[in-house]
Amino acid sequence: MSGIEFTGTVESAFLLAFSSLFSIINPIGGALIFELFTRGLAHPERARLAAAVGRYSLLVMFGALWGGAYVLEFFGVSIEALRIAGGLVVATSGWRLLTLDDQRERKNEEQRAAAADAGDDPMQMAFFPLTLPLTTGPGTIAVAVTLGAVRPPYGLGLLGFFVGATLAALANAAIIWLSYRFADRLIERMGATARLVVVRLSAFLLMCVGVQILLTGISDLAV
Repeated sequence: MSGIEFTGTVESAFLLAFSSLFSIINPIGGALIFELFTRGLAHPERARLAAAVGRYSLLVMFGALWGGAYVLEFFGVSIEALRIAGGLVVATSGWRLLTLDDQRERKNEEQRAAAADAGDDPMQMAFFPLTLPLTTGPGTIAVAVTLGAVRPPYGLGLLGFFVGATLAALANAAIIWLSYRFADRLIERMGATARLVVVRLSAFLLMCVGVQILLTGISDLAV
């Protein structure tokens, strides 16, 4: 394989992996969900959480890309089962956010403030639920596992695919970090009504994504 062919392999792998992962992660919509979960925290704490979610998301993508197929095979779990279970989790999370009324939201904010006063570390929610399942959840894992499964078997083709897919995961993790870090600044520019509409719409879309993942798993299992 020549240098030009290697570069082409890297570019093709990057474009395929980046577009596939970005579309399922949807970091802009995720930033609105992140803001809802972290409302009441100071900006420095949000920034720390955003950085942690970015790191954890990168690890999830790397793990699914390069080891996900082997892990699922070891435990005897199919992609279809992963999609069905993950779709249920995502849809349930979206439904809870969608039905969260203002009174319960204020109560949750008071509870978060009391927890902070009691010394609880908000970083505890960086991996669950902010990274998994809300950011790089079952849909992302399924996409990454599928991408890893179609990699070339050996040689420079495998190396080029590895470089391209790795760069794509890094780019998506950076976008997640930036989107989440400045989510509160974005929300501050919205009015109260616009913020409520956007948050409810994002929660509804999250539930729809979960249902779609679930339906895809069921249809694949039925084939």
